[in-house]
Amino acid sequence: MLYNLVAAHDTTHGGFFNLFHYLTFRSGCACMTAMLISMIFGRPFIAQLKRIQREGQPIRTLGPERHILEKAGTPTMGGMLILISLFTSTLLWADLTDGYVWAVMLITAVFGAVGFGDDYLKLSKRNTKGVSKRTRLGCEFAASLIGGYWIESLMPPELRNAVAFPFVKDFLLPLGFAFPLFAMITIAGFGNAVNFTDGLDGLAIVPTIIAALVFALISYLVGNHLFADYLQLHPVPGTGELAVFCAAMIGAGLGFLWFNAPPAEVFMGDTGSLALGGALGSVAVAVKHELVLCIVGGLFVAETLSVVIQVFWFRRTGRRVFLMAPLHHHFEKKGWQEPKIVIRFWIVSIVLGLFGLATLKLR
Repeated sequence: MLYNLVAAHDTTHGGFFNLFHYLTFRSGCACMTAMLISMIFGRPFIAQLKRIQREGQPIRTLGPERHILEKAGTPTMGGMLILISLFTSTLLWADLTDGYVWAVMLITAVFGAVGFGDDYLKLSKRNTKGVSKRTRLGCEFAASLIGGYWIESLMPPELRNAVAFPFVKDFLLPLGFAFPLFAMITIAGFGNAVNFTDGLDGLAIVPTIIAALVFALISYLVGNHLFADYLQLHPVPGTGELAVFCAAMIGAGLGFLWFNAPPAEVFMGDTGSLALGGALGSVAVAVKHELVLCIVGGLFVAETLSVVIQVFWFRRTGRRVFLMAPLHHHFEKKGWQEPKIVIRFWIVSIVLGLFGLATLKLR
């Protein structure tokens, strides 16, 4: 909004207001704005959640035993704080004439709404079931399919319906009419992957921040024809504005981490985890780096695979591969303390983020 106001009234492009024309400046401002909103309003927001929820998030009885004692009474739906900070900051600092920004925000909002409904049912019924799997996945797939088609329609003709590969500079795999389905799987898949990962204090938010940082840079480079040509990337005009959105996600995540660091004062709940995963997936689709997201978000992929493998193998043989799934619970059962699991998973995410950045040059 601020960029559009300046662009409409500043015809000289000089002085202080000239800074608004730089993506780097607006991205930095978006990060700081989102972080300040989260930190300033976080405390009263959490207090209000405690008054409303009273008994806090229902804890799974099938989960690790210590969670029932240590995490009982902690409020959930903290993802609303993330989304308020993210959307407010993005609306303030992004170019609101950019279609990619609106497509990504819509997908994020729908995933957040699905997560909110899930959290609300869990709280009101005092169980861990929430929205039925069929309803939840149906909403996610519908939003992802529509969002994927919208993003595809914004792309240059030579990039539509195609998938780019890391480490390969020229090759594009044409998917034709199947591309929206590919986008749907990517977006919905990462929405649920972040949701699976959100099981320990601070575990999901830091890898999300790392992935958002990587994709803020990728968005900036892919949206700039000069940088994209130099790095032999496929330029996607207009996606540079997603750097502002990703920067706002970083700031909102940092502000939330202030309250979510062990021991957590609030959980993001499905409201936050589904929305953040959907946001990462949709940004990756827009900048043609879906496969790089699988590298950068490798921790989320591993957590999801651990659930899939566990369910498949147990139904087939009656035995478990892991002591408990998702993967972080396996290490809890092995006797690792929560801070050790969380910090080691953060380290893995940093390494994967660096490896994802390396794909930009190794072509």
